Amino acid sequence: MKNDALLITNGVLLDPQRQKPERLEVLIVDGLIRAVGTGLKATAPQAAVLDAKGGYVAPGLIDIHVHLREPGQEHKETIASGSAAAVAGGFTTICCMPNTTPAIDTDAQIEFVLTQAARTALCRVLPFGAITKGREGKELAELQLMHDAGAVGFSDDGCGVASAAVMLKALQYVKMFDGLISQHCEEPTLSGGAMHASLTAMRLGLGGIPAVAEELMIARDLQLNARIKARYHVQHISTAGACELIRRAKQQGQNVTAEVAPHHLLLTDTCCDNYDTHFKMNPPLRSQQDVQACIEGLVDGTIDCLATDHAPHAREEKELEFDRAPFGILGLETALPLYIEALVKPGHLSWLELIRKMTAQPAGIAGLKDRGTFAIGSLGDIVIIQGDEKWTIDPEKSFSRSRNTPFGGREVTGRVAHTITGGKIVFPRPTAGAEFAKPSNEGIV
Repeated sequence: MKNDALLITNGVLLDPQRQKPERLEVLIVDGLIRAVGTGLKATAPQAAVLDAKGGYVAPGLIDIHVHLREPGQEHKETIASGSAAAVAGGFTTICCMPNTTPAIDTDAQIEFVLTQAARTALCRVLPFGAITKGREGKELAELQLMHDAGAVGFSDDGCGVASAAVMLKALQYVKMFDGLISQHCEEPTLSGGAMHASLTAMRLGLGGIPAVAEELMIARDLQLNARIKARYHVQHISTAGACELIRRAKQQGQNVTAEVAPHHLLLTDTCCDNYDTHFKMNPPLRSQQDVQACIEGLVDGTIDCLATDHAPHAREEKELEFDRAPFGILGLETALPLYIEALVKPGHLSWLELIRKMTAQPAGIAGLKDRGTFAIGSLGDIVIIQGDEKWTIDPEKSFSRSRNTPFGGREVTGRVAHTITGGKIVFPRPTAGAEFAKPSNEGIV
């Protein structure tokens, strides 16, 4: 008999709308959350039952910053493989960046991603459109058409919009339809290096990217947007100065949000000592002072949400010399335990606060009102987490097509037990590397 109802029992609910964790059941019917409470089996006797075994039950994680590489760079990642990595990491919604080949800068490209996702993805995939044509920073792309086609926001990620005049026009334009500008903040005349500008870079003989490159573009954009008040989001924040700029802007009532990635909370520029390109990313790894400032920004609300900046690259690309290898590392499958290590274990955030910054907060930034919550009628997207389970990160077992992570061999705590999208179990699946199956209810009783 086909199951269209799923009852999750014996779990501790981490609901962003509640003040504390509670042991409650969740009933999903026809892909939507229909009830949260106790004794729900009596209300839906035909529902399949999934025992959470005392684990945490949270809304499906949401990542508003991933790179899926399709179209044009399918040797690194595809929508199918990226979504498989996503559900293995507990993510049920991911927003993909437009720095593909060609760039996602037209409504037709937006429609391609959505169509391909509907055909192959295990989770919900929402595309960002480029701010400028070809991501060249010269002329605005057709923002309204992409918005109407389903773009969740706009970014030239991989490079910042260098022209103040172009950025001003972009902010003014998206304000008309309440669109989102998500900016890679890097002043281009100060970029071009391979790592953080520091004594380590000097010792290694590598060109540096100074912290002020990030801070200058943030300061400029905040000034441009002060009167426009468009929705403006700072991607992968990495410096103490950037945190302070955003903190002050929020105190002044500006419409600004920000994200941070796991590596900028756990690693520093000294990790690059051995020229290991797995530690090369953009923004680069910064100082311990910057790491601490980002953690403080999360605690006080300056930084709104947690993202991954999942950036897969082929093995041979990362095996080049440090200054020639591409920026970026994997993130989807390892983000949750790394955030637990960086934020929950030291006591910076509670479990509930962590989940809020990985669900409700990114949903709010992206304007996704039907997820990141257990509200009745919201999407039946859920992750079940065994918070105390220890495991070792093994890149060779990744569902991604790429293996570029600096965290291989690291023992971590906290593991995804099940990922559920629209009431269907999409993780776990039989083996890593297996053909990607459509969601099923396999494994429930």
